[in-house]
Amino acid sequence: MNTESKLITVIGATGIQGGSVIAAALKSGDWKIRGVTRNVNSDTSKALASKGVEMVTADWNDESTLVKAFEGSYAIYAVTDYWAGFMTQSVEELIDIEARQGISLAKAASQTSSLKHFVWSTVPDHVKISGGKHSIPHFEGKHKVDEFIRQDKDLLSKTTFLWVGYYGTNITLPMIVPNLLKTCGKYVQLFPVSDDTPITTVGDPKVNTGIYALAIFNQPQLTIGRIVLAQSETRTTREIINLWSQISGKPADYVQVPLDHYDNLWPKWGREIGLMLQFWETAREKSWTADEPVLTKEDLNISGLIGMKEIFSSLEVVVERVGRLAYRLELSPTWGINPVLSVQHFEPAPSPEPFGREPAENP
Repeated sequence: MNTESKLITVIGATGIQGGSVIAAALKSGDWKIRGVTRNVNSDTSKALASKGVEMVTADWNDESTLVKAFEGSYAIYAVTDYWAGFMTQSVEELIDIEARQGISLAKAASQTSSLKHFVWSTVPDHVKISGGKHSIPHFEGKHKVDEFIRQDKDLLSKTTFLWVGYYGTNITLPMIVPNLLKTCGKYVQLFPVSDDTPITTVGDPKVNTGIYALAIFNQPQLTIGRIVLAQSETRTTREIINLWSQISGKPADYVQVPLDHYDNLWPKWGREIGLMLQFWETAREKSWTADEPVLTKEDLNISGLIGMKEIFSSLEVVVERVGRLAYRLELSPTWGINPVLSVQHFEPAPSPEPFGREPAENP
């Protein structure tokens, strides 16, 4: 594909996904690149500008600013941020905000006369897959945007829906990293699902998202109007903790706990993450499916992805953080059929930023 002089505009340019797309586009050398962010004066924005990226500002809540930011774009990569106000707003408010911002992005894209390809970062329709049995708040807003795009036939004819899998780098988050249980000398990972729950991961999102995006943009004849699953691999929850143990050299085990207990340990975060895990436990191999065929890395001839093994091998911080983790779990004397976990506080807990969280400067 000859992309000479063609402009790609990337939403959330300083975030995980947007930053990955820009890095891949810079590496290819084939595109003019425009990055959209709220603060063009941030250090990250300035660093991108120094590499030749045109950095512009826009307000996700103001459609007119997005229309201006998209002017002249041949391709657009769009992503929203559910997590920005997670600790201060209700899940209902977060769903509404993400839906409104995503629809604003879609409306602005539909008004861009030069647009040929729109990639929308989203997730599968878990409600349809589960027959309405599961609800995942950070999926809900994205589904509303999906529906809007599918009703706009002109925009749909230019759109690729990119399903970005679970971030392999989430292993460093407080509610996911294995915690040292002193009474048995092992690092224990607590999840509210069985140990054979399949986790489809994108691997390293800072690298792999961009690899997928560029493959999509470079093969429009194959990807426009289609769904693409961005994944490096699928492993069970048990396989992931075993791999972590093997690479870190730390003895580890997996313990299933009730969702309410998981949420008590990490309030609000636990329920949000647990609901997603429980959907994957129930839906299993259907978790990332649709009524139409979903394109994979094999279909797009993608290689060079960074998977879980490479992430764990390169993240010495995983082992180091475990030793000084904010939360250390100890079994209560009342351990029994319904285990009670006491949480002892040692250090201020880091703020978790899972599953596509963009930096604070992005709305």
